[in-house]
Amino acid sequence: MTAAVASVVPVPSARAFLRRRRSLLLGAAGILALIAAWQVCGVTGIVNRSISSTPWDIAKAEGHVFGTGEIWTPLRLTGIEFGLGLGIAIVAGIPIGILLGRLRWLDEMAQPIINVLNAVPYVMFLPIIIFWFGIGNTSRVLLVVWAGILPLVINTIAGVRHLDRDFVRVATAFCAGRVFFMRAVALPAALPFILTGVRLALARALVGAIVAELFLASGGLGYFVQTATANFDMTQAMAGIVIMAVVALILTRAVGYLERRLTHWSGSRAGG
Repeated sequence: MTAAVASVVPVPSARAFLRRRRSLLLGAAGILALIAAWQVCGVTGIVNRSISSTPWDIAKAEGHVFGTGEIWTPLRLTGIEFGLGLGIAIVAGIPIGILLGRLRWLDEMAQPIINVLNAVPYVMFLPIIIFWFGIGNTSRVLLVVWAGILPLVINTIAGVRHLDRDFVRVATAFCAGRVFFMRAVALPAALPFILTGVRLALARALVGAIVAELFLASGGLGYFVQTATANFDMTQAMAGIVIMAVVALILTRAVGYLERRLTHWSGSRAGG
């Protein structure tokens, strides 16, 4: 009897596994193809190895910088600036986006400012930031906040504007207050857009942290790459760039996982 029951238990097939992991497998295949082509171009002399290095040389450099502990201090400094700046952007950006999405008059006042700040590269404002806040940690964190908060605000506004009218009618029928409505109705309904905004903010905040270190820091991953480049050590510089890429990939995949887990009820993910 036990054997009969066990025989009808469905066993996941390889095809089902491949279907579930299709996106991950195709992404990995694309990266491996790029690495293989890069290695072939370096070995055959199609590209100058002194300028572009090769994946194998970069892998050896990664082993060296992690083995000696040389990379841990830059990684920690960048992580602190990035984490603090992104945290401030999330804590401030979501409420701002909800307010602007619900209050039309306030949104009309703020839209010209948002459009200008979003259109003009934040690096252009770097001299002003330095003049106001100096070249310390405050300026670097502020640049990260500036880089990350705008896509989050814009996506949150879009999410609040796409609220189902039935939600609004039910909240109105039960005389829900404005604060309660924003917390219990607007925020959960806009969650797919908000998480898409977090994903975009994450990428831009990481770029902001690196840019800040290129201009303002004496440490961090950006400074690590800049120093290696100044010393014409392209393998070391590419090792730092690869670390940035891996960190960005891991964080983006983590936010994507949260999107799938928290917004599966929405039927589709918000575009961004």
